[in-house]
Amino acid sequence: MLITSPPHARMTTRGRATATLFATAALMNAAMAAASPVSTIVAADRLGAVWGGVPNTAGIVGTGIGAIVLTRATNRWGWRASLALGYVAATVGGALAIPAVAGSDITILSIGMLLLGLGNAGALLSRYAAADLYPVQLRGSAIGTVVWAGAVGAVGGPLLLAPVSVTASHLGWVALSGPFLFASLASALAATALFALPVRQPEPVHSRVPLRDLVRTPTARSALAVMATGQVVMVAVMTAAPLDMHLHHQELGAVGMALSAHTLGMFALSPLTGWLLDRVGSRPVMFAGLLTLAIATALAATTPHSQALLHVAALFLLGYGWNLCFIGGSGRLASGLPAAERAQVEGAVDAAVWAVAATASLASTAVLSTGGYTLLAGLAGSLVALPAVALLNRK
Repeated sequence: MLITSPPHARMTTRGRATATLFATAALMNAAMAAASPVSTIVAADRLGAVWGGVPNTAGIVGTGIGAIVLTRATNRWGWRASLALGYVAATVGGALAIPAVAGSDITILSIGMLLLGLGNAGALLSRYAAADLYPVQLRGSAIGTVVWAGAVGAVGGPLLLAPVSVTASHLGWVALSGPFLFASLASALAATALFALPVRQPEPVHSRVPLRDLVRTPTARSALAVMATGQVVMVAVMTAAPLDMHLHHQELGAVGMALSAHTLGMFALSPLTGWLLDRVGSRPVMFAGLLTLAIATALAATTPHSQALLHVAALFLLGYGWNLCFIGGSGRLASGLPAAERAQVEGAVDAAVWAVAATASLASTAVLSTGGYTLLAGLAGSLVALPAVALLNRK
C-alpha cells in the first residue's frame, strides 16, 4: 500500500524508508556472507569434510522457512514487524553460534545458522517492501536499489572475515567465533533501524487459480528448471570452495577474497542483466546464464590452487551465471503469467529453488570428501545440459 501524505512529505518518507531497507538488507547480507563459510569450516574440522555442509544447509533451510513465515507475518502485521522478526531471530542465531564454535557444538551451530537464515529471508523480502512504497512505474528502480544492497553486504562480509577473527582473538575468544559476533551485532543493528520504516496496513492476497495448474505452464516450467539449475550449481560449488581452500591451507583472507569475487558476480552486474532482458528477452538471457555456469565450473575444475587469479575468475563467472539464470527466469515469470497469480507462482518457484539448494549444499561437501573439488565442479557443470537443450528446442 502506498503511503498517503502530501507530495513533498511522501517523497521524503519514501526516500527514508528506501534508505532504511537498503541499509538493513546490506547488514543482513554481510552477516550471512561472513557466517556461512566459517560454519562450513568449523563443521568440517569437527565432523570431517563429508558433513561440513550441515550448518550451511541449515541456513538455507532457515531462509526457505523464513520466506514462508515472514510472508505470512507481513500479511498479518505489515512489513516493519515481519522484517524485524527475521532480524531479531538472526541476532539470536549469531549469539548462539559464538559459544557453539568454541565448543565445536555443531547442533547448536546449525540452530544458529537456521535462525540467521530467517534474517536472510527478511533481507531477500526487503525488495518487495521497497516496491510497496512506490507507484507501479517506479517499483523496478526501488527493487534494484535494495538488490544492490545485497552486493554491498555480500561482498563486504567476506572481506571482514580476517579482521573480525583477529578482534575475537583479542577478546580472548576462539578466532572463528568473530564472524558470528559480527553477524549478531549486524542483525541487531538492522532490527533496530527498522523503526524508521513507516507502518502500513497489510493487504492479504487471495488465490484465484489452483497453483498446480499454474506451475505446469511452459513459462513456469522453463523458469523453474533454469533457476533451480543455477541455484544448485552455484550452491554446490560455493559451499565446497571455502572448505577446499581451507584444506589446502589457504588463509581466511584468501577465502574472503574469493567469496567476495563470487558475490560481486552475483549482484554487481544486475543492471546489465536487466538491460539485456529488456532487449533480447528471457530465453537468450537464461541460456547465457547456463553457458556461463558451464564455463565457470569447467574453469574451477581444471585450475590448480596455485593459480589464484584464475580461481577467483571462475568464482566470479559462477556468480554471474547464477545472476543471468535468476534474473532471466524471474523476468520470464513476470512477463508470461497473469498478473493476479504472478506472486503465487513466484513464491512457489522460490520455495522449490531453496529446497533444491539445501540438498545441493548438503551433498556438496560429501562429494568433495569423496572425489575432490574437480569431480564436484565437473558434476555440477554437467547439470546445465538438460535445461540448455530444452531452451534450444522450445519455440
